[in-house]
Amino acid sequence: MERRFTPALWTCILMDLIGCASYTVPVLGEVSDVIWAPISAIIFYRMFGSNLGAFGSVFNFIEELFPGLDFIPTFTLSWVVRKVSQSIKERKTAQKVHRYRTAGV
Repeated sequence: MERRFTPALWTCILMDLIGCASYTVPVLGEVSDVIWAPISAIIFYRMFGSNLGAFGSVFNFIEELFPGLDFIPTFTLSWVVRKVSQSIKERKTAQKVHRYRTAGV
Protein backbone atom coordinates (compact mmCIF):
# COMPACT_ATOMS: atom_id res chain seq x y z
CA MET A 1 0.00 0.00 0.00
CA GLU A 2 2.03 2.91 -1.28
CA ARG A 3 0.71 6.34 -0.35
CA ARG A 4 1.89 9.23 -2.48
CA PHE A 5 0.34 12.10 -0.56
CA THR A 6 0.81 13.59 2.86
CA PRO A 7 -2.14 13.74 5.24
CA ALA A 8 -3.23 17.18 6.40
CA LEU A 9 -1.20 18.66 9.26
CA TRP A 10 -4.33 19.50 11.24
CA THR A 11 -5.42 15.84 11.06
CA CYS A 12 -2.06 14.72 12.45
CA ILE A 13 -2.23 17.27 15.26
CA LEU A 14 -5.78 16.17 16.09
CA MET A 15 -4.69 12.52 16.26
CA ASP A 16 -1.83 13.44 18.62
CA LEU A 17 -4.22 15.43 20.82
CA ILE A 18 -6.59 12.46 21.02
CA GLY A 19 -3.65 10.31 22.08
CA CYS A 20 -2.70 12.83 24.79
CA ALA A 21 -6.28 13.06 26.05
CA SER A 22 -5.68 10.11 28.36
CA TYR A 23 -3.69 12.45 30.61
CA THR A 24 -6.90 14.27 31.53
CA VAL A 25 -8.28 11.33 33.54
CA PRO A 26 -5.45 9.86 35.68
CA VAL A 27 -6.39 6.18 36.19
CA LEU A 28 -9.06 5.76 33.52
CA GLY A 29 -6.74 7.34 30.98
CA GLU A 30 -4.19 4.55 31.04
CA VAL A 31 -6.97 1.99 30.60
CA SER A 32 -8.24 3.91 27.59
CA ASP A 33 -4.75 3.72 26.09
CA VAL A 34 -5.12 -0.05 25.85
CA ILE A 35 -8.15 0.53 23.62
CA TRP A 36 -6.69 3.51 21.74
CA ALA A 37 -3.27 1.97 20.95
CA PRO A 38 -4.40 -0.55 18.29
CA ILE A 39 -6.93 1.87 16.82
CA SER A 40 -4.28 4.57 16.57
CA ALA A 41 -1.80 2.17 14.96
CA ILE A 42 -4.32 1.16 12.30
CA ILE A 43 -5.21 4.79 11.57
CA PHE A 44 -1.53 5.66 11.38
CA TYR A 45 -0.82 2.94 8.81
CA ARG A 46 -3.85 3.92 6.73
CA MET A 47 -2.79 7.58 6.76
CA PHE A 48 0.89 7.12 5.88
CA GLY A 49 1.16 3.70 4.21
CA SER A 50 4.42 2.18 2.89
CA ASN A 51 7.54 1.89 5.04
CA LEU A 52 6.86 4.99 7.12
CA GLY A 53 3.37 3.72 7.90
CA ALA A 54 4.56 0.24 8.85
CA PHE A 55 7.37 1.45 11.12
CA GLY A 56 5.33 4.34 12.48
CA SER A 57 2.28 2.26 13.29
CA VAL A 58 4.37 -0.15 15.39
CA PHE A 59 6.10 2.77 17.10
CA ASN A 60 2.76 4.51 17.63
CA PHE A 61 1.23 1.35 19.10
CA ILE A 62 4.07 0.99 21.61
CA GLU A 63 4.05 4.71 22.40
CA GLU A 64 0.33 4.70 23.16
CA LEU A 65 0.42 1.42 25.08
CA PHE A 66 3.20 2.25 27.53
CA PRO A 67 2.40 4.75 30.29
CA GLY A 68 4.18 8.09 30.15
CA LEU A 69 5.00 8.08 26.44
CA ASP A 70 1.79 9.71 25.19
CA PHE A 71 3.49 13.08 24.97
CA ILE A 72 5.38 12.05 21.80
CA PRO A 73 3.57 13.62 18.80
CA THR A 74 4.04 10.60 16.51
CA PHE A 75 1.56 11.69 13.83
CA THR A 76 2.93 15.24 13.63
CA LEU A 77 6.56 14.08 13.55
CA SER A 78 5.71 11.65 10.78
CA TRP A 79 4.02 14.44 8.84
CA VAL A 80 7.25 16.45 9.06
CA VAL A 81 9.33 13.45 7.96
CA ARG A 82 6.99 12.86 4.99
CA LYS A 83 7.08 16.52 3.92
CA VAL A 84 10.87 16.73 4.15
CA SER A 85 11.36 13.47 2.22
CA GLN A 86 8.88 14.59 -0.45
CA SER A 87 10.69 17.90 -0.76
CA ILE A 88 14.04 16.14 -1.20
CA LYS A 89 12.58 13.78 -3.83
CA GLU A 90 11.01 16.68 -5.73
CA ARG A 91 14.28 18.61 -5.67
CA LYS A 92 16.22 15.60 -7.01
CA THR A 93 13.64 15.07 -9.75
CA ALA A 94 13.81 18.72 -10.74
CA GLN A 95 17.61 18.53 -10.91
CA LYS A 96 17.46 15.44 -13.13
CA VAL A 97 14.97 17.10 -15.47
CA HIS A 98 17.11 20.23 -15.62
CA ARG A 99 20.25 18.18 -16.40
CA TYR A 100 18.37 16.24 -19.09
CA ARG A 101 17.06 19.37 -20.75
CA THR A 102 20.38 21.20 -20.69
CA ALA A 103 22.27 18.15 -22.01
CA GLY A 104 20.00 17.96 -25.07
CA VAL A 105 20.57 21.58 -26.07
